[in-house]
Amino acid sequence: MAIDSRDPVLDLVVPVFNEEADLERSVRRLHAHLRTGFPYPFRITVADNASTDATPRIAARLAHELPEARWLRLEEKGRGRALRAAWSQSSAPVLAYVDVDLSTELAALLPLVAPLISGHSDLAIGTRLAPGSRVVRGPRREFLSRGYNTLLRSTLAVGFSDAQCGFKAVRREVVERLVPLVRDEEWFFDTELLVIAERAGLRIHEVPVDWVDDPDSRVDIRATVLADLRGIARIGTALARGTLPSDAARRGLLLPQLLRFGLVGAVSTLAHLLLYAALRPAIGAQAANALALLVCAVANTAANRRFAFGVRGRDGALRHQARGLLVFALGLTLTAGALAALHLMAPGAAPRTELAVLVAANLTATLLRFLLLRAWVFRTGAAR
Repeated sequence: MAIDSRDPVLDLVVPVFNEEADLERSVRRLHAHLRTGFPYPFRITVADNASTDATPRIAARLAHELPEARWLRLEEKGRGRALRAAWSQSSAPVLAYVDVDLSTELAALLPLVAPLISGHSDLAIGTRLAPGSRVVRGPRREFLSRGYNTLLRSTLAVGFSDAQCGFKAVRREVVERLVPLVRDEEWFFDTELLVIAERAGLRIHEVPVDWVDDPDSRVDIRATVLADLRGIARIGTALARGTLPSDAARRGLLLPQLLRFGLVGAVSTLAHLLLYAALRPAIGAQAANALALLVCAVANTAANRRFAFGVRGRDGALRHQARGLLVFALGLTLTAGALAALHLMAPGAAPRTELAVLVAANLTATLLRFLLLRAWVFRTGAAR
């Protein structure tokens, strides 16, 4: 297979089973759209899960002819199994998939993945149930889709609107943490991944899509509905027992975030102490502490926004800085209070003692800052 020498930013998976009639036309249409309308390096991965017709030969030929295409062969059926295998083998920072029938209008692809590329969101899903969506499908499928998503909201209390649309994207680090926690290997894979992600506090971005039903779809509706109901019952039982692995997902994602925050905090603390020591002789202890803390707070918020919490782009930057300044006010109160208490108890305290008190106060303020940055300033959750 030939693959572009540039590292792809997006790896778009097309899971297939016995799709010899549609595969070549759909992949070439998808490739042409990405070549002309997608501004980043990409790869198309055809994930063939146990096809018995000409699908493997067509997929192998496409991988040979198209430089951005590859082919992956699995010996067992299951869309979830195909996505798990393709995503786990990819090094692209953003991973996505589309159904081979391309029922979803491809113009929505860039809006789907852009929030993940920028770092604004963790997962993105196409939704056919938003006010801006245009959907052409029969009443039976409309009833089943709306009924399924209503059932999810009423039983599992989910916040996302459309679990079944075959048009989703996710950041690679999220895949590495969450996909091993997903048990389903077939159609319920999407729903289970989204429930775990939402319970783990990740941001789920929704994109209204135009969608035209494929009249030649060979999905076994009855078997799929029964499997989905079993999946809902299993997830609902896990939620009731407190055994859903969302806590493990949250802890896994929290640790690298905490380490990055700690590195930023260490640099900020050092800068604060150096500025304080430089300014104190000229303007006094309290003013030096306030000015040094203000300068470091602005820089700290900007660094944590990008480095620790993965938020990029200008969207929300002013709001984040404003909230960061409120968090700064809390840190100022703690450190100023610590200095005031020291001067009250030991009026002639040496500068070395003041620095030691500031370090201790800063440690407390840093812990509170991390909790507030995570829960409020750069709050995780469903992004609509």
